[in-house]
Parts: sequence; C-alpha cells; structure tokens
Amino acid sequence: MTGTDPGTAAGRRRGRWLTAFLGAVIAVGLLLAGGGLAVALGIGRTDAPASDSVDAGFARDMGRHHQQAVEMANLALLRSEDAEVQQLAFDISATQTNQVGRMQGWLSLWGLPRTDGEIMAWMGSDGAAEGMAHGHGAGHDTGDGAVMPGMATETELAEFRTLTGTAFDVRFLQLMIRHHQGGTEMAEYGHDHAAEPAVRRLAGSIADTQAAETTTMATMLRERGGTSLPAP
Repeated sequence: MTGTDPGTAAGRRRGRWLTAFLGAVIAVGLLLAGGGLAVALGIGRTDAPASDSVDAGFARDMGRHHQQAVEMANLALLRSEDAEVQQLAFDISATQTNQVGRMQGWLSLWGLPRTDGEIMAWMGSDGAAEGMAHGHGAGHDTGDGAVMPGMATETELAEFRTLTGTAFDVRFLQLMIRHHQGGTEMAEYGHDHAAEPAVRRLAGSIADTQAAETTTMATMLRERGGTSLPAP
C-alpha cells in the first residue's frame, strides 16, 4: 500500500495532527460567525431569517455538501503520496471546514436547527425546476447516500477507500470535480437570492473558488491519465 497507513504510528500521529488542526479551523469559523464579527457583517441586525428562507437553507445544505468534500480531502491528505494532490486536498479541507463553521455559526445565531425541511427546497420553483431538468431536483436521494447534486454515493466512497497510488489520486480528482460542479447551482442561487449580505458574499466566494479549483483539477486529472466523470 502506498501513502501513510492510518494504522501505523506515523499514520496515527498524522491523523491526530490533522484532526487538531481542522478542529481549530472550525472553532475559529464558529467564533467569527457567531460572535461580534457576525454582527459587524450585517448578521443579527434585523429579524433572523426563517427556517425555510434561502439564507437558512443555503447554510444547512451547503454545509452538508461541504462536509463530504472535507471527508474526501482528509482521506487524500492521509493516503496520497502526490505532493500536488496533497496540497489541493489541504486547501479544500481547510477552506471548506472554515466555511462549514461559519454556516453553522449563522444557524446557531439565528436559533435554527442544522437540519430541517426538504433538501434544496429553499431554491424555489425556478431553482427546483432547473434541478429537475438535470435529473436531481430538490430533495433528490439516490438511496445510496448522495442526497444532493455532485455528492458521491456510499458505494463510490467505499470503492475510493480501497484504492492506492495513482488510481487513488485519479478517483479523488474525479469525485471532487463532480462534487464542485454539483455545488455550483446552490452557490449561485444563494448569491443571487439570499437576504443577508454575508451569506451572499460567502455564496459568491464559493462559486468563484470552486470554479477555479475545478479548472485546476481537470488539468491535474489529465496529467495523471484520467478523464472526468459525467457532470451532475
């Protein structure tokens, strides 16, 4: 097996370091989003968003979407021996862990649950209709754990965990490209329709960052002899 085996002493030390680092990142994100800076960014100055609002739905669903990307990126940090893949995985994990912390902080500030209602229903009739046209409307569930566009199924994740070497790196890039593509519609809709300025800014940042990362990953994938999966 290539990479750092999580069962070895070195693998366990690396895993503990990664867990501690990402825990600190998400803690900072929660602190910033739930405290005084959140108010400075315009959150908390007016009535809190309703549970079925674009703001709340975006925070819940994008947070859940991000969590799977973080899971895959953390596995790549532990298993890949490719320095370029490791750097990409670190950037995705750190950035999206922080963003999850911010979104969960907003929900806490608003007094709203982290899970509530139908997935992607907040995107409204136009967003849902567009999603249906692509075969994945609001609340889509494949029955194998992929509840939102671009998410890997449990079967795909199980197969991913068995791979090593270049095959692992190729599958990571394939799954992450599709994952980023799947989150784009949510990010763009959030940017265009959220009421809170901070939510709109984060949604726009996510859309821009993931578009740039998708281009980078497509190049990396070709360099490693892989081809992209069908877009969600």
